[in-house]
Amino acid sequence: MLRRKFAKASLGAIASSPFFHSAKGAPLPARDDFPQVHGLTNYVGKFVVETRYEDVPREVIELGKKSILDGLGLALAGSRAQTGAICRRYLEHLGGCGGKATVVGSGLKTSPRFAAWTNGISIHADDFDDTQLSAAKDRVYGLLVHPTVPVLPAILAQAEGESVSGKEFMLAYHIGVEVECKIAEAISPRHYQDGFHSTGTCGPFGSAAACAKVLRFDLPKTLNSLGLVASQSAGLRENFGTMTKPFQAGHAAESGVVSAELVALGWDAAQQILEAERGFFHAFGGTFDPGAIMNRLGGPWTFASPGISLKPYPSGSLTHPAMTELARLIAANNIQAAQVEKVDVGANHNMTTTLLHHQPKTGLEAKFSMEFCLAILLLRGKASLGEFTDQIVQSAEVHDMIRRVHFYVDEEAEKEGYDKMTSLLKVHLKDGRVIIGRADFGKGSPADPMTFREAAVKFQGCAEYAEWPKAKVEKIIDFVKTLESASDVSTLSSLLSA
Repeated sequence: MLRRKFAKASLGAIASSPFFHSAKGAPLPARDDFPQVHGLTNYVGKFVVETRYEDVPREVIELGKKSILDGLGLALAGSRAQTGAICRRYLEHLGGCGGKATVVGSGLKTSPRFAAWTNGISIHADDFDDTQLSAAKDRVYGLLVHPTVPVLPAILAQAEGESVSGKEFMLAYHIGVEVECKIAEAISPRHYQDGFHSTGTCGPFGSAAACAKVLRFDLPKTLNSLGLVASQSAGLRENFGTMTKPFQAGHAAESGVVSAELVALGWDAAQQILEAERGFFHAFGGTFDPGAIMNRLGGPWTFASPGISLKPYPSGSLTHPAMTELARLIAANNIQAAQVEKVDVGANHNMTTTLLHHQPKTGLEAKFSMEFCLAILLLRGKASLGEFTDQIVQSAEVHDMIRRVHFYVDEEAEKEGYDKMTSLLKVHLKDGRVIIGRADFGKGSPADPMTFREAAVKFQGCAEYAEWPKAKVEKIIDFVKTLESASDVSTLSSLLSA
């Protein structure tokens, strides 16, 4: 009894202490201030259960095809990453080979759970996958979720050998992407700013929703899947630039499969996991914006507005406007690396803190280094998968050029809002000339979108990097282009298997 009284008194003292504040210095939101929105999880569950293929606009279907093709190419390329080799060895160590689901880029088969995990890691291994745009200025552009990686490998694994049609597959994909993106848009920006990796935390809801749709769950089972997957949400930004960032994405895909499979066997979970006072939004964000999700699913679809961006370079999306603009300036002015005295690149503070590797030592760190990304464009005129290697990053010429790149917080970029990636460039040449450029968005964004053909060219580059047979490459492109007509998406698995 004494111990219990002491603990209660201590907690009260801590809560009233001036030190009981958020990481930003503001008082934590009081429980009374938390939005009381009853039936939110139920609304999400009904959207999953009741949405039909005919409810998805044609333009959204076509946009989704580009992201699906993009994800498949990245799964092939990522299978050649060190993480791919480690995952395959781990599956063999577990004795997890011999299931029904394909490990992309190999001849291995495993359980749907571990196929989703491994293929999800591969899709995100090179940080080359698509990104969600923000609908609000306080939600950071490109740093909500990577929409395809939690969903595509999950339903690809679930559908194999189950006679799932192309229309069923695309419907599940779009439902999963829509759910995770709206959840990411709704949660307080504090969630990301204080260190959570949204793909790892919000992405599992997309995976669970998509798997529930593939398995044709009713509402109670769908709600149980969402409740169970919420307890598997995980991911921290401190791991950016390491193998653990793609692990977090792969775990998001795996979690939806695990949840759906357990619920199919009778597992239950909380039915109001999103809005409850001890649920996801309160625990992970402190608060949320109900207007960003309630009665907003599919209205509009995130793919339509504000959109999903495909990456032109295998690096953090925040580097892409500056890289797109620098590539344009290099071509327009015939800039040679030897001519460059210094490059100034100004951005908002969320960009400078996320692109945190200012002196990268590895290829993974280089993906989150504005300095490296601009330096390699100046030195090689390109920044493809082959440029992001430890050997190139550690070379003397790269280090010398990195020292010439000044990456800083610019007041003008800060005022533009975090929903943009405003990048202000000044290239100082040794002859005294200063070449100026600015970009708010990069190639592949809705402001400058890739066509399906351009997405196919990127896919071909990823497949070539993976040394994948050209005959299979073209068949995959053709299959995805007419995915709605497929009677069984398992055909994809054979094209992605060695």
